Amino acid sequence: MTEKYEFIDGEAGNFPVQQMCTWAGVSTSGFYHWRSRPLSATAKHRAELRAVILQVFSDSHETYGYRRVHAALQRMNVQAGAELVRALTRQL
Repeated sequence: MTEKYEFIDGEAGNFPVQQMCTWAGVSTSGFYHWRSRPLSATAKHRAELRAVILQVFSDSHETYGYRRVHAALQRMNVQAGAELVRALTRQL
């Protein structure tokens, strides 16, 4: 469900929200309720981790891949699995 809501939220400037909710098969009230919820602890942690990954990547002059970023995070004692680092570096 979250993926649908995220898509609708991202396209809200291009299409009417109510129509996108109908297309996606979700309720408009459910979408607005999702949007008003605070971030979960996992989402907050991933946002913080993404910022650290971005800093490491930037410091490497954007040459590090996810393996080197993961190794740098380990040296910094930042707990993150290699696959999570891989997924987050794809979003850069």
